[in-house]
Amino acid sequence: MTMTGKERAALRSECNQLKPTVHIGTEGLTPSLAEALDDALRTRELVKVQLNKSADVTAKEAANTLAKRVRAEVIQTIGRTATLYRHNPDIKRKAGALPPWRV
Repeated sequence: MTMTGKERAALRSECNQLKPTVHIGTEGLTPSLAEALDDALRTRELVKVQLNKSADVTAKEAANTLAKRVRAEVIQTIGRTATLYRHNPDIKRKAGALPPWRV
């Protein structure tokens, strides 16, 4: 399922308040990193990923690779930071409640 421009723009505005949850270090894009990202996406849906200065890939390359591995969508990439989103239908939502990434 691909997102509309409006949905992507709404999520981009949410990215500003997020702190990086997953950090890519000198080890690069390891299976354990993808697993940690998968767990974060399962509980929060919208996750910010920060690249270490010594990482050997660009943020855009890392974001695209990770998005494929965890079946997520890249919302934005700015500098050494990328934000990914994956909807989780199992999260219980109440009308008027905060989205899972704000909790």
